[in-house]
Order: sequence, then structure tokens, then C-alpha cells
Amino acid sequence: MKNRRMFWQIVEKIEALIDSGKYPPGSRLPPERELAETFNVSRPTIREAIIALEVRQRVDVKTSSGVYVLENPHTSSKDAKVSAFELTQARALVEGEAAALAAISITDDELEQLEATLIAMENGIQPEKADREFHLIISKATRNNAISMSVEKFWQLRDSEPEIINVYNNVCNRSDADRLEEHRKIFLALKKHDSAEARQAMHYHFNRLINILFEISEARALEEVRKQSNQTRDLYSLNHLVE
Repeated sequence: MKNRRMFWQIVEKIEALIDSGKYPPGSRLPPERELAETFNVSRPTIREAIIALEVRQRVDVKTSSGVYVLENPHTSSKDAKVSAFELTQARALVEGEAAALAAISITDDELEQLEATLIAMENGIQPEKADREFHLIISKATRNNAISMSVEKFWQLRDSEPEIINVYNNVCNRSDADRLEEHRKIFLALKKHDSAEARQAMHYHFNRLINILFEISEARALEEVRKQSNQTRDLYSLNHLVE
């Protein structure tokens, strides 16, 4: 049992070195003998640790070649792309319930903070920042850290993915007045501590955003069709023969 615990300790130490960048993906781990000396354990213990690392998909053992570090399977999902449609749908689902929860527990101080963001939006004072603060205040008012972290992550995606940034800029520029009015309705529902109304107001807000996303997507698709059509027309046109 002691030896079993020992090899798991070695597994954790090697994984820590991999995650720190000492052994990056694609690199080869030191030979078994060298690892045994480094960690001051027996070579059989190192072999057991390597087997466990292989099962955990952290390394690839190649006969007569060595042990090679693999990409961490638990972090590969970070490379997955999220579309503006997916982000908006997720926000609608999570933030709708966040608004319903917040309506129950939101404080007067938080309501004052929300009202301050509305004033900033109305006066054109960093409206994008005010928009973000509005939604984050509501998420924190739920008193649920998981919801708060989720909403924060949504905004990180919104502000870091170039395609989403571009699309959302077009969405927000469509109508500042509509955005402000929708936020006001959410605020008033929260002020009344009406969960159903707060949820509905938040859903209404995101429904408009989704519809604008569809309009933008359709406009881009039509523009692409026109572009391709013009290219085909130029390719097969007989105008040069009849002029």
C-alpha cells in the first residue's frame, strides 16, 4: 500500500512539472533511471507512475523511443470556439434565472448601483462598461458564486473573441435606446422583487439581441451570395463580344 501511494506521489510531481512547462507537449521525459534518481525512488515505482500517466493521457510511451508528453486532455476544450449565437443563448438561459434569483435577495445598495449604470448609459458615459456592470451586479445579487462566475466568464468571452466582439459591436450600435429601455424594465422588476417579471424582462432583452444576430447573419450571407454571383458573371459574361 505504501508503494502504491508512492507512485501516485510521483505521478502528481511529474504532472506538476508538465503543467509548469518544464516538460511541454511533444517533449520527451528523462530516462527512467534519471527520473528514479531525481525523485529518489526505485525504477519500478517510476514505471508504475509512467503507466498511470499514460492511462491519464498525459504521456505517450513509444517503444524503443521514450516517453513523450501529450497535450492536457482536460484543457483542450479551451480551444473550442464559441459563436455569438451560442454565447447569447447561454447568457439568456443563465441570466434569466439570475434575474429571477436576484429579485429575491437584491439589496437597496445594489439597486442604487444598478440605477447608476442606467444613468451612465443614458448619458453616454462609457455605456459598454455600464452594460457589463449592470449584468455583473445582478449576478452577484443572486448570492450564488457559480452563477456569478458563469456570467463573468460570458463577459470574458464577449470581450476576448474577435468575431464575437465584432458581432456584438454591430448589435449594440443598432439601438442604444432599446438597450436602455430593456435594462430599465429589468431594473424595475428587480426593484419590485418580482422574480417572474425580472426573468421575462431579461429574456425579452436577449430575444432582441438574438433577432439582431439573425439579421446580421442574413445580411452577410446575402452579401456573400452577391459577391459570388458577380464573380461568376464576370467569368462567363459575353459583354466583351457584343460591345
